Amino acid sequence: MEKVVLFTRQHENALRILEETGVFRMKPEWIKKKYGSISDYYMKVYDWLVMESARRVPRPPGVSYPVWCSVDEGYMLREVQGEVVFKLQIDADKIIYFDSPKWDMILNHMYLPKDDEDEQKFLKELTSRGITNQFTLFDHSQGRFYPDLQRRITESWHRVFQIKDWNMFTVQANIWEFCPADILEIRK
Repeated sequence: MEKVVLFTRQHENALRILEETGVFRMKPEWIKKKYGSISDYYMKVYDWLVMESARRVPRPPGVSYPVWCSVDEGYMLREVQGEVVFKLQIDADKIIYFDSPKWDMILNHMYLPKDDEDEQKFLKELTSRGITNQFTLFDHSQGRFYPDLQRRITESWHRVFQIKDWNMFTVQANIWEFCPADILEIRK
């Protein structure tokens, strides 16, 4: 089985969790704590990501959310006080790769076009329907009048897994969990 090196930064309590349970898994309450008052907003798109990711790599029982990883040491999150960086070696078939700039568009409830032509076609349709800002389709009362456009936008999101430009700046990875045997190095 091919192995891939990934990097993830987690709270220092991850070390205790690994020692006590033998596995590290992301918990919903940690995400909610991280995002605070806007966590409900993020959890909705995270739930979509979990559902779509599980179609690509089966989610083990007991896992709620993925562990976010960098694919390159040059672009990993660095060590900071109270957190540790894990250098992992993961089976290639357990990794879910995605395009980070596209994920940012999903966080903003934006349409992910197939190409430039598709993007122009979608924007033209918005204009013809009197919509000047696609952000209003989800986060404003105007959105309730356009369920068909909301559906088209969310249906486009699967393209987050289509990576055209493979580089350390745009590609990120998710895994469902890791155990001590997956750890190559721990940086504090």
